[in-house]
Amino acid sequence: MVDRYDIAIVGSGPAGISAAINAKIRNKNIIIFGSKNLSAKLYKAPKINNYLGFPEISGEILKKEFEKHLDKMNINITYERINAVYSMGDYFTLMVNEKIYESTALILATGVEYTKSIKGEEEFLGKGVGYCATCDAPLYKGKIVTIIGYNNEAEEDANYVSELASKTYYIPMYKGEYKLKEKIELLNGKPLEIKGNNFVSKLILNNREIETDGIFILKDSVPPGQLVPGLLIENSHIKVNRNMETNIKGCYAAGDCVGRPYQYMKAAGEGQVAALNAVAYIDSLKKL
Repeated sequence: MVDRYDIAIVGSGPAGISAAINAKIRNKNIIIFGSKNLSAKLYKAPKINNYLGFPEISGEILKKEFEKHLDKMNINITYERINAVYSMGDYFTLMVNEKIYESTALILATGVEYTKSIKGEEEFLGKGVGYCATCDAPLYKGKIVTIIGYNNEAEEDANYVSELASKTYYIPMYKGEYKLKEKIELLNGKPLEIKGNNFVSKLILNNREIETDGIFILKDSVPPGQLVPGLLIENSHIKVNRNMETNIKGCYAAGDCVGRPYQYMKAAGEGQVAALNAVAYIDSLKKL
């Protein structure tokens, strides 16, 4: 039986952390998914001038202050990437490869994806393009698979896929040393376009083109519109009201993923609003 949390929070930037702290203060059973650096955008910021109480602080130091607050509240971040979230009516199911988590309410604090979609990516989503290699790899047993990885965690997925596929290409969108199995062919190039008829058949790069049956695009986070089926997106952001409610009952969103300005203070405030309303939503269910 899967344990059900009161609130699941996806994202560990200022919005997600603020939501987690405020929900924990109100004695809710929470789980927050994120990364060891909390937020790549925050960690890499050389100087922040507009975060109240911390003038001219670097992103790295502010991150450490966030971690101190989390430790004080006994909040641990789960270092796993959510691949899909499904609304089950009165609760949510969150998929992490072969694992499943459940929560009564959901807060999305995924930030914004700064990398543009590849031409043809959205057109062939579910038709050879996917975002979870370990979920869908069995569908490509004996076929040609291409992994486009945006971080070194994608290497582990590529190694897994190579055990099933007849041929595996790996295209890194970052620099470093790649821990790949010998059977994987490393390609250096920029993906430009995905082509096919009813299904993916070819990937065009800036320096060559390859035939492939499937393409997995492994970014730091899955775009919200693909992450949560049925979620209303407007102007490339999650549509919310002033309570940070989305169009899905029990689902809230906060931070950069709901729109500009992309500011840490704004994100933290929205995280608080989302948490307080998620708490009120859960409490209202207990009265029924």
